[in-house]
Formats: sequence, structure tokens, C-alpha cells
Amino acid sequence: MTALRALAKPTFLRTAWPWRSLGYLISTAPIGFVAMLVFGTVALPWVVAADRLIRGETNLSGPQLVLLVCVGTVLLGTVAPASAVVLAAVERFRLRLVDDRPLPGLPPPTSGQWFRWLADRYVDGATWRAVVYGFALSSVVPLVYFVAGIALLMVLALISSPFVVSAGEPVTLGTAAVDTPSEALPYALLGLVLLPAVPYLFAVVAGAHGALARVLLGGADEQARRRLAEVVSSRARLVDGFSAERRRIERDLHDGAQQRLVSLTLQLGVAQLDLPPDSPAARSVGVAHDQAKQLMAELRELIRGVHPQVLTDSGLDAAVRELADRSTVPVTVAVDLPERPPEHVESTAYFVVAEALANVAKHSGATQVQVSAVRAGRTLVVEVGDNGHGGAAPGEGSGLTGLADRVAAVGGTTRLSSPAGGPTLLRAELPWR
Repeated sequence: MTALRALAKPTFLRTAWPWRSLGYLISTAPIGFVAMLVFGTVALPWVVAADRLIRGETNLSGPQLVLLVCVGTVLLGTVAPASAVVLAAVERFRLRLVDDRPLPGLPPPTSGQWFRWLADRYVDGATWRAVVYGFALSSVVPLVYFVAGIALLMVLALISSPFVVSAGEPVTLGTAAVDTPSEALPYALLGLVLLPAVPYLFAVVAGAHGALARVLLGGADEQARRRLAEVVSSRARLVDGFSAERRRIERDLHDGAQQRLVSLTLQLGVAQLDLPPDSPAARSVGVAHDQAKQLMAELRELIRGVHPQVLTDSGLDAAVRELADRSTVPVTVAVDLPERPPEHVESTAYFVVAEALANVAKHSGATQVQVSAVRAGRTLVVEVGDNGHGGAAPGEGSGLTGLADRVAAVGGTTRLSSPAGGPTLLRAELPWR
């Protein structure tokens, strides 16, 4: 929550945000004063040189002008960055008054690396954005605060005008001169009407200042977010490419190697029929025929492991039911999806079920398994539960770590509940995108 967002709340005046905003504005005064001294000194040589050039005055010689520029450059390259680092640390801490969101600071220096840490600050973009903030705090921000202060003084002047007039002092309000309390009363009423708007003025000014500080001092955070976005996009491209490659391998195996193996098996079977049953050649061809059939069965399993054809043709429901039919443990399937998920999500969900059923058959001792897949908003929820003895844990040869990595690769999460004695429930949540 920020001060600017809090303005939209009907209960804004009853919250702490007006007081937090006022505290932020008051604490800006001493910090802004110090910033004006430091950054005003840095800017002074440049201002003097620019003023002389703009006015066309010739009381500065060429060497004097060059000296001003050199002094300004040295101050800008040394004093400004060092001061900006300190200012940024103070402002990040103070920003909590008007912005609850954390704003990470600079990484602390390691032991014995102070000089290296300082050197890195001079080439860090976040440092120079902090320099820009320092100049803004010493120039633009005071002007905004001055305008807000004038508005506040006008409201206070309207409210206090009857008291000032009653003391014998005439008051000029705008273009009107007020000499008596009765004449000042309408202005006082107007001031009372405007008084509730003062906290909103505090929040607007403080919130805008805080937003400026977040933009200029949040370089490390924004850079981390951009890098994270790039990593997520890169991971999504890798997952899509990996899924496409799996489908290509599955097609090549199914349409190429498997078809040739089927043809070879048929030819061996025909050749066996043409040979005398008890001849050595018939026995050799028979052995080769059996091995070809066994190899074809292994190849089918391999193709299913790469990317099952039924998943491509008929979707997740049919593919999961095929897994259930092949399972050695009775499986109840409940798949309720309004439409097919994205290909990479559908493939991941299939392999979650396949790996879970394999673990049940190998380790659980279960007599019943339930598999479900439903869409919950923008999430595909897959659950596999069994009534086995429980105790399943990642990293114990169960394949759960690899399964979690597969789910995480598409931006999903996995949860496992497997107390000793059972039952076990594996839940995978995959983003529907």
C-alpha cells in the first residue's frame, strides 16, 4: 500500500496515512536542506558558467571558464556519487512512511573490499540515478513543497481571519479587504470547508515525492525484476522448444523406426513359416522373431515415455486413462476439463501422472489410486492419491525431485503429503497459459 493508493479509500481520513504523509513531509525539510548544500555546491560552478555564457558577459576569461568547468566536473564525479549513495540509503529507509513495499538497497561491502565496493558505485547506474534524485531533492522538490505550503497557509489564514480582525488588524484576503469579524466570517467558513482537504494535499505531495524516490532509487529492484522476466521468458522458450523436440522425436520413432521394425517382424514371421519347423534355421529365425517383437514392445514404451501419441491425438483424459489401464494398481480417473490445456502444460500434467503412478507401483504398496485433473481459474490442478503406507519423500530415489523440476519449468508448483502409514497425496498446480 502507498499513500497515493490510500487516497482512494473512503476511510482515508481515519487511517494513519495522513499522519504518515505529514511525517514524511516534515522529515524532508532537514534532509532537503543538507541536499541543497551538497548538490547546490556541486552545481554552482556549472550554474555560474552557464549564467555568464547565456548573458554574454565577458568578465570571465577563457582560463577562468575552463577552471569552472573543471571544478564542476571534479565535484560531479567525486562528491555527487558519494553523497548520493548516503542520501539514497536514508531515503530508502524514510520511504517506508509513504510506501509499504520494500525497496532493496545496495549490496553491503564484503570484509576488506571497501575500496572495490566504492569503485563499483561510480560505475553503477543506480548511483547516478541517485545523483539525479539528489539534484531533484535540492531544486524541484522544494518548489513543490513551497506551493503546498502556500496552499496550507491560505487555509489557515482563512480560518484565523476573524481572530486577526478582532485584534484590530485588517486582513486582505485575495482582492477583498476585511475590517470586521462579521466580514471575515464567510472566509473562515470557507477555510473550515477546505480544512478536510489538507490531509489529502499532504498525501498527494508526499505520495508523489515517494513515487519519484522509488523510480530513481529503485534501480536494483527494477533491474532484478527485468532479469527475472528475462529468465521466465527464456525458460518458457526452452520448455516450448523441448516439447516440440520431444514431439518430433516421437514422430520420427513412430513413423520411421517403429514401422521398419513392424515390417521386419512380419518378414521374420513369414520366413519362419516357410522353413521346416524343426530345422536349425527355423529355430534361429524364431528367436530373431521373438526378439524383434520384444524390441517393438520396448520401442512402444520408449515412444510413450518421449511423448505418447494418444496425448497428441486425444488429449489428457484419454492419455491418463491409458496410463490407468496399464497400471498394476487399480486406478480411478476423474478428468474434468472444459478444453485442452496448452501443449506444454498438458504434456507436463501427463508426465506428473505417469511418474506418480510408477512410484505408487514401485514403493507404496497401495491397493487403490485416485487421479484427478480439473481447472481452477487459470490453474490446472492435478492430484494423484493412494492408500499406501506413505513415507514418500523427495531425494530418496522416488523421482519426485525431477518431477518437481519438470513442473517448476512451466511455472507450476508441487505439494506432497505422505505421512507414515499413509495415505499419500501428490498435488501439482500448473498455470493455464
